[in-house]
Amino acid sequence: MASRTASAAIDQTTAYARAVGRGKILAGKPVRLACARHVRDIKAGAKRGLSWHPDLAERAIAFFPELLRLETGAPFRLEPFQAFIAGSVFGWYQGQHRRFRTAYVESGKGSGKTPLAAGVGLYGLIADKEPVAEVYSAATTREQAAIAFKDAKRMVEAEPELAKLIQVNVASLFVQSTGSVFRPLSAEHRGLDGKRPHIAIIDELHEHPSALVVDKIRAGTKGRQNALIFEITNSGWDRHSVCWNHHEYSLKVLEGILDNDAWFAYVCSLDALDDWRDPKVWPKVNPALGVTIQERYLREQVDEALGMPAKENIVRRLNFCEWTEQSERWLTMELWNKGATPVDAVALRRRRCFAGLDLAKVSDLSALALLFPPVEDGEPWKCLLWYWVPDEDIKRRSEKDRVPYDVWTRAARTDGIGEPWILTTPGNTTDYDFILAKIVALAGAYQIAGIAFDRTFAGELIQDLLAEGLAMVEFGQGFLSMAAPTAEIERMVKGSLLQHGGNPVLRWNVANTTVQTDAAGNIKPDKERSTERIDGTVALIMARGLALKTAPAVAPQDYIVEWLDEAEA
Repeated sequence: MASRTASAAIDQTTAYARAVGRGKILAGKPVRLACARHVRDIKAGAKRGLSWHPDLAERAIAFFPELLRLETGAPFRLEPFQAFIAGSVFGWYQGQHRRFRTAYVESGKGSGKTPLAAGVGLYGLIADKEPVAEVYSAATTREQAAIAFKDAKRMVEAEPELAKLIQVNVASLFVQSTGSVFRPLSAEHRGLDGKRPHIAIIDELHEHPSALVVDKIRAGTKGRQNALIFEITNSGWDRHSVCWNHHEYSLKVLEGILDNDAWFAYVCSLDALDDWRDPKVWPKVNPALGVTIQERYLREQVDEALGMPAKENIVRRLNFCEWTEQSERWLTMELWNKGATPVDAVALRRRRCFAGLDLAKVSDLSALALLFPPVEDGEPWKCLLWYWVPDEDIKRRSEKDRVPYDVWTRAARTDGIGEPWILTTPGNTTDYDFILAKIVALAGAYQIAGIAFDRTFAGELIQDLLAEGLAMVEFGQGFLSMAAPTAEIERMVKGSLLQHGGNPVLRWNVANTTVQTDAAGNIKPDKERSTERIDGTVALIMARGLALKTAPAVAPQDYIVEWLDEAEA
């Protein structure tokens, strides 16, 4: 299977990506990142076993106008953004099999996502060379599952060539020659069990009350080499939902925070300074503007939202891709990445530092941050972090959270320490003796002025550290304690005064961190609204808080310094 040579005419998928990259097509940041990823992987993806096959992408794109009809009877000619999506999922390979196994597509209401998904399903049914292909339109209810299926059924009935090939039944499309079937599938009456999907369409993911459908479908694809889960959705409101998790995960893949070559994401959004009421920015979230949705309709929606405040959230969510209960991410990755110059841990030996310790409950991630003040004016603060997770929990975490804990427990640090980014403790719960031994060893290598910790999880480990002669400082998690150091870390990042060495686990933590604001404008990490782990962020902020007001000298004795938090006790 050979890729087209560079001298050949540019394919539609790559043409769209380049047009977005050059600003000829207006798009929000996540779409720009998706396009940059496509172009970048064409140039360098071979190192990871990726190959781009524009002939296969064009074959899939051509399938739509050649065999599918819209409700008007006109050929289904894909819009450029639709061609980019379809071309990407069918044109990228890793080895002998298709690269993308999940495609997450989020755009404004009326962008033609469902007809596109129906067409993807029909392609998988008859044109994908998959024997006994099982194609499903899956949802939590029968009514919801039927939406994309009905579009596919109508397309078959509208085209004589398809009608000859595909047997149309009330609740299925059947290809007798291959034994392939396309049917709606819901969670009702255990309908999700025992399926082996080749293509699974999950419509309106934001309406799914749980991850049940997604998890069942994903488990069923394990025996299919070229399986594709095609998720389409509007923006939602529930930041504890499966849709929010996939939205956030998609952004992290696009931003390079997480590596997943099998995950495709096309996420429409406005940029930070865009005004949703300004028609100039509407194409960013409505890529089919002027085709499947008209500017007049959006104007009416905006006018109604401005006149009826109760409607504003709905309009901003459905038409302008705004997660209406979304907390703001604390720091942008562009700012954070400026501090990624490698830290030399060996050169910091015997240097004075302040520590923050965020301990796990039972089997969560534990983190220790060491923060080193500058020796000379203009020098950045430097930080080193250690993470621990139970050894027997690594595989489950990696598969369930789709976060590369397994990679981070193997990949060598780049700061000269000679350990992986995450250390494992024996068993399936956090082994505090293991953490104790490591902290004591670090205290022998670095001059630790004190260790700030969250009193909520204080226990025997804290007493053991006291017995070892370490100064342990209780540190509350309220605004009184956290606001000042949170603001300081933000100031340091924005001023390029924090050197973190590009620690990938910390970068992931920071990307997960959202902040809570009080009436006075103070900020602190919001653990409830940060949907994934932020342990390293919290540890770093506590270390900075300890440094803001140097803790009193503590002789090795059995007491804990209660500092800063009397009002929060």
